Amino acid sequence: MFTGIIQDVGCISCIRHEQAQAHFSISTSLDTSNWHIGDSIAVDGCCLTATTICSDSFDVTLSLETLKLTVFAYAEEGRRVNLEPALRMGDALGGHMVSGHVDGLGRLEELKEIGEHRFMRYSLPKELLRYVVHKGSVAVNGVSLTVNEADDHGFTVNLIPHTLANTNLGDLKAGDAVNIETDLLGRYVERLMAQQGQPAQPEQSGELTG
Repeated sequence: MFTGIIQDVGCISCIRHEQAQAHFSISTSLDTSNWHIGDSIAVDGCCLTATTICSDSFDVTLSLETLKLTVFAYAEEGRRVNLEPALRMGDALGGHMVSGHVDGLGRLEELKEIGEHRFMRYSLPKELLRYVVHKGSVAVNGVSLTVNEADDHGFTVNLIPHTLANTNLGDLKAGDAVNIETDLLGRYVERLMAQQGQPAQPEQSGELTG
């Protein structure tokens, strides 16, 4: 699990494509001395497994399914990526609970400066919009954000200067695709409500004997 609080903006230094997967090398300024092969790292919000770890970089392997659902299908060497190691017991939960399982792609439709802040409007596929609510949480490229407004086409957020300076969201231009993970709680609520709406199973009949 992750929190959506980005700890570093790394860079994809090398990409190697194979028939059924791709290998990325990612540079980072994070302290990797306590990392282990097999650790989970959120890269632009996508939970990936470290396969090689060096003092200033690590490698990950992406399956075809991961490539299909994320911006990494279009990634090029030199792309800046948001990084967050997995949450550990005792760590502060500064954002919201993020699984690292990207639901799909959103697209930045509009952005404008409002003082020191930046207003952004994202469009989303209809099947994801039902999980995005006014003042709810959403992860955009792994960044925990609060939804300002949500409608039938997408949602809006306001980014503060710190977020713009310490994530790759400040690099985005209108038309760019982003990884989206909707709030996990919404999916559980939907599932529970669906189960409650099902007719109760008939009780088995039988006679009590003394």
